[in-house]
Amino acid sequence: MVDHSRYRRLTPARRRSRSLVRRPLRRRSPKTAPRRSTLESALTVTETSSRLPLIQSPSAQLPSAQLPSAQLPSAQLPLAQTQYRASTHVRRVDVLPPSYPSHHDRPNVKSRLPSPLVVRSRLLLVWGLLMCGLVGLLGNLVRLQVIRGGALQQRAEAQHGISFHPFTPRRTIIDRQGHAVAMDRQEYTLYAHPIGFEDSSLEHKAEIAQKLAPITGQSPAEILERLNLRDSGIPLKVGLSEEDADRVRTLYVDGLDLAPYQARFYPYGSLFSHIVGYVNFEREGQVGVELSQAELLHRSTPNLNLFQTARGLITPDGVPEQFNYHEHLNLKLTVDNRLQRRVQTLLAEETVRHSAKRSIAIVMDVNTGAIRAMVTEPSYDPNVPLMEADIPRLVNSAVSHLYEPGSTFKPINVAIALESGRLQPTEMIYDSGQVTMGTWTIRNHDYVSRGARGSLTITDVLKYSSNVGMIRIMQKLDPAQYFDWLTNLGIGDPTGIDVPFEASALMKSQAQFTGSLVEPATAAFGQGLSITPMQLVQMQAAIANGGSLVTPHVVEGLFDHDDQRQWTPDRPEPFPVFSPSTSRLVVEMMEKVVSEGTGDAAQVPGYRIAGKTGTAQKVGNYGVYADGLRVTSFVGIFPAEAPQFVVLVVVDEPKGRNAFGGTVAAPIVQKIIEHIIVLENILPYRGQE
Repeated sequence: MVDHSRYRRLTPARRRSRSLVRRPLRRRSPKTAPRRSTLESALTVTETSSRLPLIQSPSAQLPSAQLPSAQLPSAQLPLAQTQYRASTHVRRVDVLPPSYPSHHDRPNVKSRLPSPLVVRSRLLLVWGLLMCGLVGLLGNLVRLQVIRGGALQQRAEAQHGISFHPFTPRRTIIDRQGHAVAMDRQEYTLYAHPIGFEDSSLEHKAEIAQKLAPITGQSPAEILERLNLRDSGIPLKVGLSEEDADRVRTLYVDGLDLAPYQARFYPYGSLFSHIVGYVNFEREGQVGVELSQAELLHRSTPNLNLFQTARGLITPDGVPEQFNYHEHLNLKLTVDNRLQRRVQTLLAEETVRHSAKRSIAIVMDVNTGAIRAMVTEPSYDPNVPLMEADIPRLVNSAVSHLYEPGSTFKPINVAIALESGRLQPTEMIYDSGQVTMGTWTIRNHDYVSRGARGSLTITDVLKYSSNVGMIRIMQKLDPAQYFDWLTNLGIGDPTGIDVPFEASALMKSQAQFTGSLVEPATAAFGQGLSITPMQLVQMQAAIANGGSLVTPHVVEGLFDHDDQRQWTPDRPEPFPVFSPSTSRLVVEMMEKVVSEGTGDAAQVPGYRIAGKTGTAQKVGNYGVYADGLRVTSFVGIFPAEAPQFVVLVVVDEPKGRNAFGGTVAAPIVQKIIEHIIVLENILPYRGQE
């Protein structure tokens, strides 16, 4: 079939010209023309195809397999895929190929081009679309990088990062000699799972209980009772050491489980309990240095931010440098465990002997304020869980207990009077044995047996511990001036020691103190005001060291394993209150108290010791001084020729008619000084060289 569409578009003249130029051969009449064979028809088509334009046969566009068998004979199938004109039975028509039209038939291309205004509009539209896309892209980048950058970065880090706070043990606390007094160690909780026993019979459980009894410190019956509670998860013992855990492992008993955990361990038990304190189950300090120095004891380790791959592996470049670094700094105390142990032993013995309510002992370096020993009895073991009845034992009475110091405060009053210029060292004081102040009558402790002593030197007033003599000395000062001196010494303020829960001294207000005759009189011999034992030690150290108040402390600093100091606490500078000459005079007077007076029980042969006894009445439940309740004490300065230590012992409510400072507390101080002589290798006094 021939496409005549292009042929029809030609003009009539064009059609005629084409017919004339390329007129086909005259066809024979069907009646006269001989009948051609199939081969002759094929040759005719082939012969004429060289002269006529080719017309694409529709059959040539289809594969031979798709040609209908009725259109082509089987002999002409190879020729069906060629181009041919037409059969002799069909009139030949010249048609130009559609891909090569005549130039007369081409459309007017110039007339089809858009106008410049349209072109420009289209360009502007395309440019605008591109600019809008570019602006949108830039805006999205700003939104992602600037506005939401932080949030997206956090999400990325959350997906690829691990943030955790590594566990770090608390710093070890060591004493002055480098011995660990508080440390972290791994302990275990022993659990029993009877469901996992090889034999669930009662006899087998009893056998296991018999094996565990010596390890856990419990009776076999108690363990067996626990094993029968349930089938699994029975806690048998908390706080097993590594050695005890190894003993459990060697039993090879199925059904026993050891759960490790980090625990605070105090190797010396109750020896340092009131200084070091203890931590709770959350490893938080509760009392002592564990509480006051919690920030130092807790190593400052920041959170570790590690990066991981999609498989969860830590990338090497994501591990910080400090990950494997562990600094080994120990918190060093000023306390010597050798002296501390001796003081605790002496105090515990005397507390039991005198049936006392409590006993307190403090040994301090007079020049630095370093505490060498501080003991309160009764004590407690921080390794053992406390019961409600043990709570009073937690109180460190050396810094938290207020008491009336009694005659141990007299040397301080003498120093105040001498320093104020109202009292001369050689002045004589008249002791009448008793004195009336308003409605109150004040007597000496030995007035019944000795009566009035008459004229006394200042040294005699201290040596005989005369209450009336001290009242006469302090009456030389104006009450307001006396009050200012007490305030200047820090009464009413804490000492600043680095252990928690320090109490502040109590004293009457200035109006009460200056408006009453009895208040300055009772303060002259150490009653009517309340201080802590630590504050008395601080003021006595000011007399011993030349007149300066130093800050008591138990923390020396942070030291490494080579005992090299890495950090020192900031402490106030010593505050001068007395002149060196006044301090020297008072120490010499106190030395006479030990060598000739009421403190003779504190003497150590070959050594010069200064001191002062104290026996103060104690207020009872009804707010008045109660008969039989007293606080005995003794303060010693050693050695007197060049003071290094001040030692204070306070025994609260000792029983017995002969319970005084010189009979109860002074002997304890004497034994403590003997131990200091051995530890510090102090030579006997050999006179002036």
